[in-house]
Amino acid sequence: MGEPSGKLHDFTTGAAIVMPGLTAWQGLFEHGRLRGGQSVLVHGAAGAVGSMACQLAREAGAYVIGTGRAAGRQRALDFGAQEFVDLEKDKLEDVRGVDLVFDVFGGDIGTRSAGVIRAGGTLVTVAGPPEARPANGLAIDFVVEPNRAQLGEIVQRVRDGRLRTNIGSVATLNDAVAAFNPTERVKGKTIIRVRP
Repeated sequence: MGEPSGKLHDFTTGAAIVMPGLTAWQGLFEHGRLRGGQSVLVHGAAGAVGSMACQLAREAGAYVIGTGRAAGRQRALDFGAQEFVDLEKDKLEDVRGVDLVFDVFGGDIGTRSAGVIRAGGTLVTVAGPPEARPANGLAIDFVVEPNRAQLGEIVQRVRDGRLRTNIGSVATLNDAVAAFNPTERVKGKTIIRVRP
């Protein structure tokens, strides 16, 4: 539990890659048009979607800055972030000139993120319509869509060991309610097993 995995050998791993993987892929490449040599700031870099985004962006040749809480720093770095911004202690505004922000938080963080993007850059979010956009740039809100070809690319990377899943907890169906209402923060994807 809670350990990164790279093997596509069971249903748990399979369940952990679909939505986070497609969300990260579509946000970075389809909507964000990320290319090698660019810089990307990934919010929630220790989480299920953020950890996928960090790995995919790094593999594509981007410079990756992850954000989150201090407790997620090492996890974000382990998943490919080259720098980390603690959103509780560091100043987000100290980051400047990134090409792309991948936002999973929205709200105040999403609004402040527009100011760290270079002119003409892009803010991509899954947290609802953005309230701000970068100067001369784009602000894109999207909902992940099924895509067999993209999923095939993601699965191949897991099989090759180039992409690891981020499983936070695994629970039985009987414990599903408690698993989705934890008493403490869970980093990574929560998986419910239908069969023990």
